[in-house]
Amino acid sequence: MEKINIDAYQAKNTLKLSEKSTFEDFNHSDKELRKRLGVIRRDLGKFQDVLYAHGKYGVLVCLQGMDTSGKDSLIREVFKDFNVRGVVVHSFKVPTELELKHDYLWRHYIALPARGKFSVFNRTHYENVLVTKVHPEYIIGENIPGIESVSDIDEGFWENRYRQINDFERHISENGTLIFKFYLHLSKEEQRQRLLRRLRLKEKNWKFSASDLKERKLWDDYQACYEKAINKTSKPHAPWYIVPADNKKAARVIVATILLEALKKHKDVVEPELEEKIKANLESFKEQLEKET
Repeated sequence: MEKINIDAYQAKNTLKLSEKSTFEDFNHSDKELRKRLGVIRRDLGKFQDVLYAHGKYGVLVCLQGMDTSGKDSLIREVFKDFNVRGVVVHSFKVPTELELKHDYLWRHYIALPARGKFSVFNRTHYENVLVTKVHPEYIIGENIPGIESVSDIDEGFWENRYRQINDFERHISENGTLIFKFYLHLSKEEQRQRLLRRLRLKEKNWKFSASDLKERKLWDDYQACYEKAINKTSKPHAPWYIVPADNKKAARVIVATILLEALKKHKDVVEPELEEKIKANLESFKEQLEKET
């Protein structure tokens, strides 16, 4: 399989989602794509081991996309070869009562990766400029000073949120968190087919919700909000990548490749050297253990 140009997927300049393809297969079969993913994710798992030993960086992987875009299965397949203690997945749903007593970034801040570990956000802090922008009435529940009704939520409010998110990401980046943001770019027709599959297959019925159809009717609104958010917040230290998501197997290969290639650029991530005293006595330590038999 030819080398994937990861820069081709990075959101730069002014993004127009309507001009981005939602399908990719690299002219390879599903079997070939699965094989390729297997190689990449093993290398990612090895990198995570070294990252943990190095102990100076955490990695934050943010996944956003419309319903059925494949976030759950991507997490399962891309991180399959990780040490389970080296990756933590957070799925952010409707804010809890406790979370609403804090600012909207609080629940994301406390879920950030420890040094040496990966955190995967399945839906992210960007829901606060996506879902809430499509449904501004949700903002009222946050009890923000000066926001008493939807009419108080103007464009300046959203501009402040983009700024706050940029400030949040810059802060954590400057303190050792490597940030990757992936938008799984799904076509409306492919979503229709996936929703139908959930209805047709009994074992998939549990995934379906009537709200999926209500939100689908707001497709264009969501696309506009995604486009605006990505353009406002794709930065060199926290880039957005637009991943064609109609073909799940290719999407997984793209995400895994971007992660591996970008992480490998951090040449300082190496296994720590043993202390000279320990290194000088390795043979002695081995002899002690071997004598026990």
